[in-house]
Amino acid sequence: MGFFGGFLYDGQSWTETDRSAARALTGPWLHVDIHDSDFAALTYRPTGPGTGIAFVGYTPGVYFGMPDAGPPTDAPREAAGLAAWRAGLNPSAPDADRDTMAATLLPYLATDDPQDADEDEDRSPFVEDKVDDFLTALGLPPFRG
Repeated sequence: MGFFGGFLYDGQSWTETDRSAARALTGPWLHVDIHDSDFAALTYRPTGPGTGIAFVGYTPGVYFGMPDAGPPTDAPREAAGLAAWRAGLNPSAPDADRDTMAATLLPYLATDDPQDADEDEDRSPFVEDKVDDFLTALGLPPFRG
């Protein structure tokens, strides 16, 4: 059995918790929800141009083999949303940095294409490692401290 856990970044530090704890926050936040070491849901606010949810490893639809198991994904849109989220933590960053950040984050995000998930599996079998790499690219500390 793999790892399950939820971690919330409040703009300064990580705490182990479920996503409901984020409702009380007024500033930007990012929640990482690890499912069985196979996929992670990244929920973030504010959403910017994204929907506020992205996935690392697999999407729920690919993981469960059921396309309607989760919302459809748009990895480029979520990469832009996460880049805008990051820019909100550093408002003095130039707008061009958002495009660079979005391009950097895009390869980490899962799509609804099962072939993409198979190729991603070659990098590391544990989504926790992939999330740590993603967070480093985003300029945040790892959630496992």
